[in-house]
Amino acid sequence: MSTTAAEVSAPNEWVRRIAGPIRGVINVLFSVALTFLGLTCVTFFIGRIIPIDPVLAIVGDKASRATYDRVANEIGVNLPLPVQYWRYLNKVLHADFGVSLITAHPVLEDMTRVFPATMELALLALFVGTVFGIPLGVVAATHRGRWQDQIIRFGSLLGYSMPVFWLGLVGLLLFYAKLGWVEGPGRLDVTYDDIVPTVTGLITVDSLIAGETDVFWNALSHLVLPASILGYLSLAYVARMTRSFMLGQLRQEYVLATLAKGLSPFRVVWVHALGNVWVQLVTVIALTFGSLLEGAVLTETVFAWPGLGLYMKNSLFNADLNAVLGGTMVIGVVYIFLNMLSDVIYPLVDPRARSRR
Repeated sequence: MSTTAAEVSAPNEWVRRIAGPIRGVINVLFSVALTFLGLTCVTFFIGRIIPIDPVLAIVGDKASRATYDRVANEIGVNLPLPVQYWRYLNKVLHADFGVSLITAHPVLEDMTRVFPATMELALLALFVGTVFGIPLGVVAATHRGRWQDQIIRFGSLLGYSMPVFWLGLVGLLLFYAKLGWVEGPGRLDVTYDDIVPTVTGLITVDSLIAGETDVFWNALSHLVLPASILGYLSLAYVARMTRSFMLGQLRQEYVLATLAKGLSPFRVVWVHALGNVWVQLVTVIALTFGSLLEGAVLTETVFAWPGLGLYMKNSLFNADLNAVLGGTMVIGVVYIFLNMLSDVIYPLVDPRARSRR
C-alpha cells in the first residue's frame, strides 16, 4: 500500500506543533530548578555569614563545653560545608526548616500561621498601588513636562524618599491618635479575637464568610492605614514605570497614524498604547507584589502587624536562625512563583507573545 506525501507530513506537522510547547515547559522547569538551587545556596551561606552561633542560640552562653559539643554534633555544624549544604537542601526539599527557638514549633507551621496576615496586607497595598499608579503614570506621560506630570513625579519621588517607618509613625499619630479615623496597631481589637473561624487566613474574607460584619469592619479599619502606606510606596514605583513605558509607546509611528485617521486621543492612549505596555506592567506588578511581601518588615513592626515580617524581625533579634532562613526561603519561593505566573499571563495580555510560542 502506497503512502502519500500528505500522510507522511501530517504526523511530522503534529510533532512540530507539540515540540515547541514541550520545549517551553522544559526550559521553564529547568530555569525554576536552577533558580531554586541558587536560592538555597544563598540562604545557606547567609546562615554561615550571619554572626550568630546556632549552637549558642540553642544551649545558651552558660552551657558546658560538653553540652556545646554534643549539640554541635547533633545539628551538624562541625561537618564539611558541602555535607552541611546537602543536608540543608534535602531538608528544604522536604519543607523542613527546623524548629523555631522562640515558639518551639516547626518553622513551617509558624510561617503558615503568620503568612496570611502579610498576604492580606500586601494584596490590599498592591491593589492601591496598581489601581492608582497605572492611571497616574498614563496621565504623567500624556502631559509630559506640564504641571500634571510635575505633580505626579514629585509625589512618586516622595514615595521613594520617605522611610516607611516614618510614614507609619506619622500616620498613626495623625489618623489614629489625633483624628481617630482608623484603628491602631494590631490586626483586630481584643474583643474580636477568636470569633471568626479560620478558613483562608485573611480576616476580612473569613469574617465575611462567617457573616460577622462587625469583625470585618474592625479588621478593615486596622488594615487600611498600613496597607495605604505600603500602597503609596508601590504606587510611586508603578506610576514611574508606567510613565516610562507609555512615553516609549507615544513616540511610535502607529500613534500618529491612528490619530491622523481620526481615532480619538482617549482611545489611542488608553486602549492601544496602554494595551501595548501590559506585558511590561505584568512584570512590574509581579515584582512589586514580591517587594511588598519582602519589605513589610518595618511596616509590620510599626503597626504590630502579626505577619511574616514581624515574625522574621523577632526571630533575628532573638538569634532564631531557623526562622530567619525559613522566612527568607519562603519569600524567595514567592518570587520564583511570581515570575512563573508572569510567564503564564504574558500570552493572555499580548497575542504576539502567544504567537511566538
